[in-house]
Amino acid sequence: MKHRIGFNALSRNRAERKALKRNMVTSLFRYEKIETTLAKAKEVSRVAEKMITRAKDDTTHNRRLTASVLYDDAIVDKLFKEIAPLYLETNGGYTRIIKTQYRNGDSAEMAILELTKKTEKPEKEKKAKQEKA
Repeated sequence: MKHRIGFNALSRNRAERKALKRNMVTSLFRYEKIETTLAKAKEVSRVAEKMITRAKDDTTHNRRLTASVLYDDAIVDKLFKEIAPLYLETNGGYTRIIKTQYRNGDSAEMAILELTKKTEKPEKEKKAKQEKA
């Protein structure tokens, strides 16, 4: 029976699993969209949702807790200044998992993990696109 099993071990020991989740959450907040296996996407989604909920309240304590998980301080700033304000009115459901195809090598079920709301691109990029058009 699978009673009281609160997470997927992802066939890794504790240190490897922790590093994997930290890496993938950092990448998710950097690129706002990543492609991975379905099992990893579900685990990373749990961590990312908790981080966004914590980032909605910008305090020193919350910044330190988030910085202890994320690998890049610039991503911590992006989380608190750009990503979390998009979700102030929302209680949960910050990420979306979209199932895609099966991977060719081992037939693992693949999925796209993305944030439900996108941050605005810088004005320089918008102006450059308008000038080209």
